[in-house]
This record gives sequence, structure tokens and C-alpha cells, in this order.
Amino acid sequence: MLKTPLGRYRLLAYVVGVGLVVLVFAGVPLQHWAHFPYIAKYVGMLHGFLYIVYCVTCLELVLRYRLHLVRLLLMAAAGFVPFLSFVMERKTTHFLEAREVAMTASPASVPTSAK
Repeated sequence: MLKTPLGRYRLLAYVVGVGLVVLVFAGVPLQHWAHFPYIAKYVGMLHGFLYIVYCVTCLELVLRYRLHLVRLLLMAAAGFVPFLSFVMERKTTHFLEAREVAMTASPASVPTSAK
């Protein structure tokens, strides 16, 4: 799974998404209501570091597969909106898999000099 840019992106999308959900729905409420700041502190730091790695992975994916800049911005934005990274990961994976199937199914039109 980690051998391809898509595999690395998928893994990091899930890890960053889970970290953000834990941070937003457990860490921040515990910090404010129970005065227990440790989950928000450590999960927040971990999410911040992994978000940077996630953005680099998104950039690698965009450059490798020649995707549009808008898709890069959407993938990057998905890392800081809860649950959106899961949705964007599925959409990007389906898009790239469909594009790969389309490229392998249709033969390339190669001009020949023979008549």
C-alpha cells in the first residue's frame, strides 16, 4: 500500500482524518468542559505534524498523476474539516482508478506511415 503515491495518500488521509475527529470531538470538549488539556495538546501536535506530511503527499499525488490545482486545494482543505478527508479520499481514489481503466482500455491512436 505504501509503495505508490495513491497508497500513501490513502493511508495519510485516514490517519489525518481520524486524528482530526478525535481532536475535535474528544480533545477539545475535554479541554474546555473537563479541564483536561492533554488529549487536545498531544493529538493536536500529532495532527499538525501529520497534516504537513499529508499536504506533501497530496502534492506528490498531484504532480505524479498531473491533477488540477483545484483538486490539490480540495485535498488540502479536507485535512482540516472533520470527516471530509474520508470523502475526498474516496473521490480521488475512484477518479484515479477510473482514469487508469480508461487509459488502459482505449488503445492509443498511433499514426502509421503505411497505407
